[in-house]
Amino acid sequence: MDIQIKRATEAPARGDGARVLVDRLWPRGKSKDALKLDLWLREAAPSTELRQWFGHDPAKWAEFRRRYHAELDANAAALAPLRERLAQGRVTLVYAAADTAHNNAVALREWLQRKAGR
Repeated sequence: MDIQIKRATEAPARGDGARVLVDRLWPRGKSKDALKLDLWLREAAPSTELRQWFGHDPAKWAEFRRRYHAELDANAAALAPLRERLAQGRVTLVYAAADTAHNNAVALREWLQRKAGR
């Protein structure tokens, strides 16, 4: 399972594979053409309530991951389009958060890898 993660502010690259936006909200100031997305999977994003509770506070990271993974477990069927892309090759999860270590794309990659037995 080849999963990369990139901020929406990073330029698309040839080696990105399928580019999937995994945020519920569109990244501010970014055009559809600039992002070069293959898929916008809002269903892969944390719920609005969870996102607002977390507020990108690193002190809440462990609990955010636990809650987000529970949401993903409950909604795993909605991630079928993402899993299809992963079966075809590399996927780059695109996100808008400024924090590169504590964001939903990082937690989503962990969940996907755990589900794949990695």
